[in-house]
Amino acid sequence: MESFFDKEKLTSSLKIPKAVQFFFKTTYFFSESITLYFASKLFTTPINFKTPKRELGMEEAAQKKTLHVASIKKDIHILSYGYSDKKVLFAHGWAGRRTQLFLIANLLLEKGFMVIAFDAPSHGKSTGKTTNILEYIESIKAINKEFGPFEAAVGHSFGGMAITNAQANQEIFKCLITVGSGDKIEDILINFAQNIGLNTNFGHQLKKYFEKKWNIKLVDYDTNEVAKKINVPVLVVHDVLDGDVAVSCAINIRLNLKKGKLLISEGLGHTKILRDQETANNIINFIKQNK
Repeated sequence: MESFFDKEKLTSSLKIPKAVQFFFKTTYFFSESITLYFASKLFTTPINFKTPKRELGMEEAAQKKTLHVASIKKDIHILSYGYSDKKVLFAHGWAGRRTQLFLIANLLLEKGFMVIAFDAPSHGKSTGKTTNILEYIESIKAINKEFGPFEAAVGHSFGGMAITNAQANQEIFKCLITVGSGDKIEDILINFAQNIGLNTNFGHQLKKYFEKKWNIKLVDYDTNEVAKKINVPVLVVHDVLDGDVAVSCAINIRLNLKKGKLLISEGLGHTKILRDQETANNIINFIKQNK
């Protein structure tokens, strides 16, 4: 019987050109330190994609605001969608954008909620060229201070990791929903190393590089690790055919939550799940039950 955890047949949205892989393989042959430098730049530099037409309605209808986050010295562009004292924060994934969860946003508005969505640091209209999990967490804290309190937060992929970390540091939300969230940062770095044509060992080297540069232990920011500190209800949503983040991440996160619930779909992948009506309805119902 085929396992849900068989990722060999799943397709990742991350496509590294062969020329880039050749560059890293060649550079690594001559200099490990130079390769680490260029790899760290690539890893922390998000690609910005054009906003598709299906998201323009939310973009045009929402109020636009800018918040300067002094701790990271960046301006964060924010959408204020609808008006209510019941607010929900949206956190998009890596290389995503503030309107990416538009379907969930529209349904929330129908139920009397207000949505605050933002371009993460160095994404979309927010300033900067590179970013990381630390900056994302700082942005969430600053947004909460300016726009809170919030009933809930919905985070996709990297955004799921960010809202979980923020909640572990400070009780901001009454409930959380993660969709396709990553888990162990070291696993992400190993996967990245393999995508650029290098081996597992380089992923470990990259982990040490970032830990020294940021003066932290990356394991302290693993989603399953911070999940142990969260006391509010959390809905962990994931698709078994997610080619970017293994469904085992969702199960690992759920095991460490005090009040966790797991919602597994099949056939929606990593981003299409955000536009699935049934998934969106389940998320709305979870927020309504735990506000």
